[in-house]
Amino acid sequence: MYRFHVPTIDISAWVGRGPEAARAAVVAAVDHACRTVGFMQIVGHGVPDRVISDLEEALDDFFGLPLDAKKQYVRPAAENRGYTPPKSESLSYSLGIDPVTRMNDFFEAFNVGTSWRDYPGTTATPADYAENTWPDATPAFRGAVEAYFDEARRVAQTLTRVFAAALRVPDDSFDALTDHSIDVLRMNNYALPPGSIELGAELTGMGEHTDFGLVTVLWADRVAGLQVLGLDGSWNDVMPAEGALLVNIGDVAARLTNDKWLSTLHRVKPPVINGTIERRRSAAFFHDGNADAVVGVLPHFATRESPALYEPVTVAQHIAAKLAGSRAGRKNLSAVREAARVSASRG
Repeated sequence: MYRFHVPTIDISAWVGRGPEAARAAVVAAVDHACRTVGFMQIVGHGVPDRVISDLEEALDDFFGLPLDAKKQYVRPAAENRGYTPPKSESLSYSLGIDPVTRMNDFFEAFNVGTSWRDYPGTTATPADYAENTWPDATPAFRGAVEAYFDEARRVAQTLTRVFAAALRVPDDSFDALTDHSIDVLRMNNYALPPGSIELGAELTGMGEHTDFGLVTVLWADRVAGLQVLGLDGSWNDVMPAEGALLVNIGDVAARLTNDKWLSTLHRVKPPVINGTIERRRSAAFFHDGNADAVVGVLPHFATRESPALYEPVTVAQHIAAKLAGSRAGRKNLSAVREAARVSASRG
């Protein structure tokens, strides 16, 4: 009988140089999680508590500003940087699915990421690697966010080494895919002032979606809201374990493995407590891969019995189609497989 389960995996043997048996156990556990659920709880990651507490304080300082002050940091949608006000996105559109209400996702967010200046001597350009906007209204924000960004990136890079071992490819296989990776940290705040929503309505914190890239490393409050789609079509509540980071793989990993690894659909439903929405914060680090990297199915995952499910596409093309859906309201009609799973879960 099917039972939805997100495993907890201690990766300390890969953060340091642990015994080979311990490293092999991590590889096996990660491979199993990627094949069966697409999500895992990661402990032993080595991110200092102080870095996380400083990030929390930075989020509180910025999101606590008046809305008009935050709107000064809105950037064009295609740049994927800066501030996103509430109800200006619908993640369902990134899959070509109509949301319950157009552009109804009520979270607000702030995005930072790698700039083209971070990758001298590569093909990185401002078109795909926009420079960041930093809010001068909260001076401590930049330092705290950059410190966490570096730690989350280290965790993601550690996981790609585990992935190489799990997929039985050379240790440096992901270097050509990620040596000038589009890395983005999206900091989210799920809360609205009293009276700004109808509690009886169909509320969407963040609509159904898959993540775009290779791997996502998520810090989040231990507050209900995140739901993950199980293999049986059920939506299941998932909350970060104490001291854990939630990790899930994205579309790039699914494409590489011909869907043997699952880019799992997930969403955020707002927890309503005593007639108000309980606040929830999160910071999702997306390790997406190089903009010009061509992602196709790895040769040993495409056979006569299991032909390739995906045509090769560059990371930049894939992300552009997804962002045009979520942030510009244009359906991404290429996400046929994901859209079918959403429709089945709704029906």
